[in-house]
Amino acid sequence: MNQWLENVWMALDTLRTHKLRSFLTVLGVIIGTMTVIVIAAFVSGIDARVAKEIESFGTNSIYVYKFDPGFNFAPSYEERTRKPLSFDDMMAIQNECPSVAYVAPMISPVDFTQGPMVERVHVKYKDIQMSNATVQATMPSYFKMGTTELEEGRFFNETDNANRSDVVVIGNDVANTLYPMLNALDKELMINGRQYRVVGVLRKRETFLVGAEDPNNENKAVYLPYASLMKIYPNLEDNFILAQAAPGRLNQAVEEIRQVLRKRRKVAYSAPDSFGISTADNIVSQFKSITSGVFLLMVAISSVGLLVGGIGVMNIMLVSVTERTKEIGVRKAIGAKRRDIISQFLIEATTLTGLGGLLGILIGWGVAEIVKLVMPTFVPLWAPITGFVVSVALGVSFGLWPAWKAARLDPIEALRYE
Repeated sequence: MNQWLENVWMALDTLRTHKLRSFLTVLGVIIGTMTVIVIAAFVSGIDARVAKEIESFGTNSIYVYKFDPGFNFAPSYEERTRKPLSFDDMMAIQNECPSVAYVAPMISPVDFTQGPMVERVHVKYKDIQMSNATVQATMPSYFKMGTTELEEGRFFNETDNANRSDVVVIGNDVANTLYPMLNALDKELMINGRQYRVVGVLRKRETFLVGAEDPNNENKAVYLPYASLMKIYPNLEDNFILAQAAPGRLNQAVEEIRQVLRKRRKVAYSAPDSFGISTADNIVSQFKSITSGVFLLMVAISSVGLLVGGIGVMNIMLVSVTERTKEIGVRKAIGAKRRDIISQFLIEATTLTGLGGLLGILIGWGVAEIVKLVMPTFVPLWAPITGFVVSVALGVSFGLWPAWKAARLDPIEALRYE
């Protein structure tokens, strides 16, 4: 133990004597470790925020569409040309799936599969017009799922839908844009020249996953009763179906929906589904697989910095062996064994890279806290632990050859060295 402490002291003394050289040597280690910490904080923060946002739509929610809902950025031609889900499909789910508590269709006169920048239906109040609202229709059961909250007013009900009433529930951004100085309740809202009455305003929802122009941004939503929209657009047929499973029966509900739709769409027993079905967990897993790939790529890039730092450590340790040849000879002459010399130089190398790793962790943590002001980040516990362990392991790996070279020096030749 005393010998180990002596070796540590000698290593620290050497680093103190050559401060600038030591710092430049581990600069790659500092940069590499810092990058890993920042990337880990960024990816972990994004994952947590996305999971929170998706789960805010209900952990028991089930999303059904003609192709896979979620992060399906490039649906194939076959997926895009599939037969759409119909209102009757939604009714079949409601009537034939006992594990489903609520189910509602979502339909819009705009084909949002063309992307978020597709031209939308304009809404207006007097001279104020809004071109990026998302006009869509649903059933009153959608509001029973607890995925939306009212700021004021009410949701439309079964009577409104049965009577095809000209009423709407609007998102917070729509209310603030069209009625900036007014209360939106009971005000008129024009959609393609037809007048509707605002009966409810939704509470503002925090959004991160969706952008301002994304059709999934509920703050820009204009909800009509399903029957009210269909009387204007009777040829609409491309339904998105949102279902909510009964508590503790999510898996059963998914399987029941799958079997009902396969039967209705006449899918052969051995053929894959001709529709997509996802849950909140599925979508979160999809996103995490994307961010994991990005994380691994960025770590691979940052490992170049660690490799450069390791090479620098090996280089400086070889120089140190040459500079201290006489010192090594003296130590061996007075009884130091090979393992003492090896441990001395390995401790010096690991101290060098370990301090570089600690400095990289501190800088990376500071950068993550600054980024947190504009984006969600948090440093997971495993990141600094991994960063420190890797930096120390780097010292062992790249310091082993110089340490072995020092240990093999002949003490007589070393004492003669000038």
